[in-house]
Amino acid sequence: MLLLPCSAADVHCKNLKLKIDNAELTQYFRSGDNYNTHSWLSYHATACCPSCSSDMYSKAYVSVGDSQVGGVFVKKRTRVIITDDLQVIPPLSAASISLFTKLGATNSNTTEDLTFSIGVEQVLNLLVSSLGSKTPFTETLLKHNPVPKVSSPNFNLGKCIESQTSGASISEEKENISVKLIVSKSKDMVCYAEVQEDFVNLLFSLLTLPLGFILKQMLDCPWKGCIDQLYSGVLDFDEKFFKSNHHKEFLSSPKLLPGFGYENKLLGVEEAVYYRIPNSSKLVADTSLLPSSTSPDPFKMKVLDPISNSDQDDSDRGFLEGPAIFTVTDNLDVRPVSATFQLSILNDLKVSFSDIEDRTVLVGKKEALRVLVASFVSNSALTNAFLREPKEQAIKQEQ
Repeated sequence: MLLLPCSAADVHCKNLKLKIDNAELTQYFRSGDNYNTHSWLSYHATACCPSCSSDMYSKAYVSVGDSQVGGVFVKKRTRVIITDDLQVIPPLSAASISLFTKLGATNSNTTEDLTFSIGVEQVLNLLVSSLGSKTPFTETLLKHNPVPKVSSPNFNLGKCIESQTSGASISEEKENISVKLIVSKSKDMVCYAEVQEDFVNLLFSLLTLPLGFILKQMLDCPWKGCIDQLYSGVLDFDEKFFKSNHHKEFLSSPKLLPGFGYENKLLGVEEAVYYRIPNSSKLVADTSLLPSSTSPDPFKMKVLDPISNSDQDDSDRGFLEGPAIFTVTDNLDVRPVSATFQLSILNDLKVSFSDIEDRTVLVGKKEALRVLVASFVSNSALTNAFLREPKEQAIKQEQ
């Protein structure tokens, strides 16, 4: 779940002409052959159905809808121009003419057509380049430059965190995660944190997040790269080119597979919901594919916890067994608690015992978002998430 994460879009991505991973399509199982009486799904064929206590061995399949339309997310034969900085614009439009004028490409004598064969390596390099470069196509296909670093001193982390954690949309959590920080007083930085499994579950769950969800949280951030423009292009892309509004939503608000959320409830990421088609082994996430004369509620499926194989309480869910104590460094190296490891951290940072103090912080939705943003662009995630105020971060980075 952490090293080979899947999103709810995997059923669509299996139809891509070029696949960038070899992950198998997620399988679902249900009990019995009477498709209209069972409402439980499992990722395991050996699971026991909570309703009838039978083995859940019958396969269920997620349908993507009308295959006659063609394409994956957009309709077949849709043609667009994608600029070097990943803007998506229609061909022969005012925007495309402006693009050529801006580049000085006023006639055929100043341009030439080049055709490239794109494989998995080029796609992955293009992806990483888009995180740190404004010209990923040029860097990947023409110059073959080394992939740029994502983080940069020019990235205004403070502004980014402030834009995502301010305002009335951030609500106070009734239950927070307690984290003990070991802080260097003279350097005003987190040396390491002593945490329980709940905080490590939160950190590990960041690995399950779809890239689109991260971009959605950081939409107003001043990116060094241009991947944010690709996300904005999806939001502005004419809906008539998409196979359906549901397909556009897969990209603009990507969801996790059912049961993969765990502590991500603090971040607000949603899990997909599946519905059974009557008298069929097929499942759908798009309610418009259900019979129009009835409410979708009777067809809604529940999914067993993918780790426990049982419908356990949310408080018992997680990637780690507890209770346990862990050490987490400022750059998010997670280890079982060890005095030797903690001493080595202080030694490497050249921090004496007289210079450290304990600080306890509570992690709710606001703090979880700060950790997400800081971990994506900073090597000092805990310091930036818990010790730096947004305006202070902006000043330090400008200096």
